[in-house]
Amino acid sequence: MADEPQAGSTSMRDLLRGLPVFAADLPEFDADAAPEEPVSLFAEWLTGALEAKVPEPHAMTVSTADGGGHPSARILICKDVDADGRWYFAANDTSRKGRDLAANPYAALTFYWPPQGRQIRVRGPVRATGADRSAADFLARSPGSRAEALTGRQSDVLDDPAELEAAVRSAQERLAADPELVAPGWTLYAVTADEVEFWQADQDRRHTRLRYTRDGARWTRHRLWP
Repeated sequence: MADEPQAGSTSMRDLLRGLPVFAADLPEFDADAAPEEPVSLFAEWLTGALEAKVPEPHAMTVSTADGGGHPSARILICKDVDADGRWYFAANDTSRKGRDLAANPYAALTFYWPPQGRQIRVRGPVRATGADRSAADFLARSPGSRAEALTGRQSDVLDDPAELEAAVRSAQERLAADPELVAPGWTLYAVTADEVEFWQADQDRRHTRLRYTRDGARWTRHRLWP
Protein backbone atom coordinates (compact mmCIF):
# COMPACT_ATOMS: atom_id res chain seq x y z
CA MET A 1 0.00 0.00 0.00
CA ALA A 2 1.30 3.46 -0.85
CA ASP A 3 2.39 5.63 2.06
CA GLU A 4 -0.15 8.17 3.24
CA PRO A 5 0.82 11.82 2.69
CA GLN A 6 2.47 13.36 5.75
CA ALA A 7 0.65 16.07 7.69
CA GLY A 8 1.14 19.42 6.03
CA SER A 9 2.35 17.87 2.78
CA THR A 10 0.68 18.37 -0.60
CA SER A 11 -0.48 15.31 -2.47
CA MET A 12 0.18 15.05 -6.18
CA ARG A 13 -3.57 15.33 -6.78
CA ASP A 14 -3.80 18.56 -4.80
CA LEU A 15 -0.71 19.93 -6.48
CA LEU A 16 -2.09 19.26 -9.95
CA ARG A 17 -5.56 20.54 -9.18
CA GLY A 18 -4.13 23.74 -7.72
CA LEU A 19 -2.25 24.72 -10.87
CA PRO A 20 -3.71 27.50 -13.04
CA VAL A 21 -5.22 26.39 -16.34
CA PHE A 22 -5.92 29.35 -18.62
CA ALA A 23 -4.44 32.80 -18.99
CA ALA A 24 -6.53 35.69 -17.71
CA ASP A 25 -6.82 37.41 -21.09
CA LEU A 26 -7.92 35.01 -23.82
CA PRO A 27 -8.55 35.98 -27.46
CA GLU A 28 -12.00 36.02 -28.99
CA PHE A 29 -13.12 33.40 -31.50
CA ASP A 30 -16.24 34.01 -33.56
CA ALA A 31 -16.92 30.57 -35.01
CA ASP A 32 -19.75 31.90 -37.17
CA ALA A 33 -17.30 34.18 -38.99
CA ALA A 34 -14.74 31.43 -39.60
CA PRO A 35 -13.67 30.70 -43.20
CA GLU A 36 -15.19 27.87 -45.20
CA GLU A 37 -12.06 25.70 -44.99
CA PRO A 38 -9.60 25.03 -42.15
CA VAL A 39 -6.27 26.00 -43.71
CA SER A 40 -7.12 29.71 -43.79
CA LEU A 41 -8.20 29.58 -40.15
CA PHE A 42 -5.03 27.71 -39.20
CA ALA A 43 -2.94 30.42 -40.88
CA GLU A 44 -4.94 33.11 -39.07
CA TRP A 45 -4.45 31.46 -35.69
CA LEU A 46 -0.76 30.78 -36.35
CA THR A 47 -0.22 34.44 -37.24
CA GLY A 48 -1.98 35.41 -34.02
CA ALA A 49 0.24 33.05 -32.04
CA LEU A 50 3.37 34.54 -33.59
CA GLU A 51 2.18 38.07 -32.85
CA ALA A 52 1.47 37.02 -29.26
CA LYS A 53 4.99 35.53 -29.05
CA VAL A 54 3.73 32.04 -28.24
CA PRO A 55 6.86 29.85 -27.90
CA GLU A 56 7.38 27.41 -30.76
CA PRO A 57 3.85 27.52 -32.20
CA HIS A 58 4.96 25.21 -35.01
CA ALA A 59 5.60 22.39 -32.53
CA MET A 60 2.88 19.73 -32.52
CA THR A 61 2.17 16.39 -30.93
CA VAL A 62 2.16 13.63 -33.55
CA SER A 63 0.18 10.59 -32.41
CA THR A 64 0.44 7.25 -34.19
CA ALA A 65 -0.51 3.65 -33.47
CA ASP A 66 1.22 0.41 -34.38
CA GLY A 67 -0.35 -2.56 -36.10
CA GLY A 68 -1.74 -3.77 -32.79
CA GLY A 69 -3.41 -0.44 -32.05
CA HIS A 70 -0.94 0.60 -29.34
CA PRO A 71 -0.58 4.41 -29.45
CA SER A 72 2.49 6.57 -29.00
CA ALA A 73 3.03 10.30 -29.25
CA ARG A 74 5.90 12.77 -29.54
CA ILE A 75 6.53 16.43 -30.32
CA LEU A 76 7.67 17.26 -33.86
CA ILE A 77 7.90 20.42 -35.94
CA CYS A 78 5.26 21.13 -38.57
CA LYS A 79 7.14 21.65 -41.84
CA ASP A 80 4.34 23.00 -44.03
CA VAL A 81 0.58 23.24 -44.51
CA ASP A 82 -0.75 23.50 -48.05
CA ALA A 83 -3.98 24.75 -49.58
CA ASP A 84 -5.24 21.19 -50.07
CA GLY A 85 -5.32 20.58 -46.34
CA ARG A 86 -2.11 18.60 -45.94
CA TRP A 87 0.06 19.00 -42.84
CA TYR A 88 3.72 17.93 -43.17
CA PHE A 89 6.33 16.51 -40.81
CA ALA A 90 9.54 14.55 -41.29
CA ALA A 91 11.08 11.50 -39.63
CA ASN A 92 13.27 8.51 -40.26
CA ASP A 93 11.19 5.62 -41.56
CA THR A 94 13.01 3.21 -39.23
CA SER A 95 11.99 5.15 -36.11
CA ARG A 96 9.02 4.04 -34.01
CA LYS A 97 6.77 6.60 -35.71
CA GLY A 98 8.00 5.45 -39.11
CA ARG A 99 7.29 1.83 -38.25
CA ASP A 100 3.87 2.79 -36.88
CA LEU A 101 3.01 4.61 -40.09
CA ALA A 102 4.15 1.68 -42.23
CA ALA A 103 1.74 -0.58 -40.32
CA ASN A 104 -1.06 1.94 -39.78
CA PRO A 105 -0.78 4.97 -42.09
CA TYR A 106 -2.98 7.31 -40.07
CA ALA A 107 -2.03 10.04 -37.59
CA ALA A 108 -3.41 12.72 -35.31
CA LEU A 109 -1.71 16.08 -34.81
CA THR A 110 -2.27 18.42 -31.88
CA PHE A 111 -1.15 22.03 -31.56
CA TYR A 112 -1.58 23.65 -28.14
CA TRP A 113 -0.84 27.29 -27.39
CA PRO A 114 -1.41 27.81 -23.63
CA PRO A 115 -1.00 31.63 -23.57
CA GLN A 116 -4.01 31.88 -25.89
CA GLY A 117 -5.95 28.87 -24.64
CA ARG A 118 -6.04 27.53 -28.17
CA GLN A 119 -5.81 23.98 -29.45
CA ILE A 120 -5.94 22.66 -33.01
CA ARG A 121 -6.48 18.99 -33.70
CA VAL A 122 -5.87 17.41 -37.10
CA ARG A 123 -6.28 13.80 -38.14
CA GLY A 124 -6.18 11.88 -41.37
CA PRO A 125 -4.32 9.35 -43.53
CA VAL A 126 -0.57 9.71 -43.97
CA ARG A 127 1.62 9.14 -46.99
CA ALA A 128 5.30 9.60 -47.79
CA THR A 129 5.82 12.46 -50.22
CA GLY A 130 8.65 10.87 -52.21
CA ALA A 131 12.44 10.85 -52.39
CA ASP A 132 12.95 14.33 -53.87
CA ARG A 133 10.89 16.21 -51.30
CA SER A 134 12.27 14.12 -48.46
CA ALA A 135 15.84 14.84 -49.58
CA ALA A 136 15.11 18.57 -49.84
CA ASP A 137 13.74 18.55 -46.31
CA PHE A 138 16.80 16.71 -44.99
CA LEU A 139 19.25 19.08 -46.67
CA ALA A 140 17.41 22.07 -45.18
CA ARG A 141 18.10 20.80 -41.65
CA SER A 142 20.93 22.13 -39.52
CA PRO A 143 24.29 20.29 -39.72
CA GLY A 144 23.82 18.89 -36.22
CA SER A 145 20.36 17.56 -37.05
CA ARG A 146 21.62 15.94 -40.24
CA ALA A 147 24.52 14.29 -38.41
CA GLU A 148 22.22 12.89 -35.73
CA ALA A 149 19.79 11.54 -38.33
CA LEU A 150 22.62 9.87 -40.23
CA THR A 151 23.45 7.71 -37.22
CA GLY A 152 20.20 5.87 -38.05
CA ARG A 153 19.62 4.39 -34.60
CA GLN A 154 16.83 6.48 -33.14
CA SER A 155 15.08 4.73 -30.20
CA ASP A 156 17.65 1.91 -30.07
CA VAL A 157 19.03 1.10 -26.61
CA LEU A 158 22.13 3.21 -25.88
CA ASP A 159 24.50 1.28 -23.62
CA ASP A 160 27.31 3.82 -23.62
CA PRO A 161 27.07 7.57 -24.43
CA ALA A 162 30.51 7.25 -26.01
CA GLU A 163 28.89 5.21 -28.78
CA LEU A 164 26.65 8.16 -29.62
CA GLU A 165 29.57 10.56 -29.66
CA ALA A 166 31.53 8.27 -31.99
CA ALA A 167 28.55 7.78 -34.31
CA VAL A 168 27.91 11.53 -34.53
CA ARG A 169 31.59 12.25 -35.25
CA SER A 170 31.53 9.64 -38.01
CA ALA A 171 28.38 11.19 -39.47
CA GLN A 172 29.93 14.67 -39.35
CA GLU A 173 32.94 13.38 -41.26
CA ARG A 174 30.67 11.83 -43.88
CA LEU A 175 28.78 15.13 -44.25
CA ALA A 176 32.03 17.07 -44.58
CA ALA A 177 33.10 14.75 -47.39
CA ASP A 178 29.67 14.82 -49.06
CA PRO A 179 27.51 17.84 -48.11
CA GLU A 180 24.63 16.52 -50.25
CA LEU A 181 24.45 13.25 -48.35
CA VAL A 182 20.90 12.29 -47.30
CA ALA A 183 19.97 9.75 -44.65
CA PRO A 184 18.54 6.73 -46.52
CA GLY A 185 15.33 6.49 -44.53
CA TRP A 186 14.59 10.19 -44.12
CA THR A 187 10.96 10.78 -45.09
CA LEU A 188 8.75 13.81 -45.41
CA TYR A 189 5.23 12.71 -44.51
CA ALA A 190 1.94 14.40 -45.42
CA VAL A 191 -1.20 14.11 -43.30
CA THR A 192 -4.21 14.73 -45.53
CA ALA A 193 -6.69 16.02 -42.99
CA ASP A 194 -10.15 14.52 -43.05
CA GLU A 195 -11.01 16.36 -39.82
CA VAL A 196 -9.69 19.57 -38.22
CA GLU A 197 -10.97 20.99 -34.94
CA PHE A 198 -10.30 24.46 -33.52
CA TRP A 199 -10.74 24.82 -29.76
CA GLN A 200 -10.82 28.15 -27.96
CA ALA A 201 -10.74 28.08 -24.15
CA ASP A 202 -13.08 30.14 -22.00
CA GLN A 203 -12.52 31.01 -18.34
CA ASP A 204 -16.03 29.81 -17.48
CA ARG A 205 -15.44 26.57 -19.41
CA ARG A 206 -17.86 27.51 -22.17
CA HIS A 207 -15.20 26.65 -24.69
CA THR A 208 -15.79 27.30 -28.38
CA ARG A 209 -15.20 24.31 -30.63
CA LEU A 210 -15.44 24.32 -34.42
CA ARG A 211 -14.91 21.11 -36.38
CA TYR A 212 -14.25 20.91 -40.12
CA THR A 213 -14.92 17.59 -41.82
CA ARG A 214 -13.78 16.85 -45.36
CA ASP A 215 -16.45 15.72 -47.80
CA GLY A 216 -14.63 15.02 -51.06
CA ALA A 217 -13.34 18.39 -52.25
CA ARG A 218 -15.58 20.30 -49.83
CA TRP A 219 -15.51 20.97 -46.12
CA THR A 220 -18.46 21.03 -43.75
CA ARG A 221 -18.38 22.93 -40.45
CA HIS A 222 -20.06 22.13 -37.15
CA ARG A 223 -19.93 23.81 -33.78
CA LEU A 224 -19.50 21.31 -30.95
CA TRP A 225 -20.56 21.28 -27.35
CA PRO A 226 -17.66 22.11 -25.00
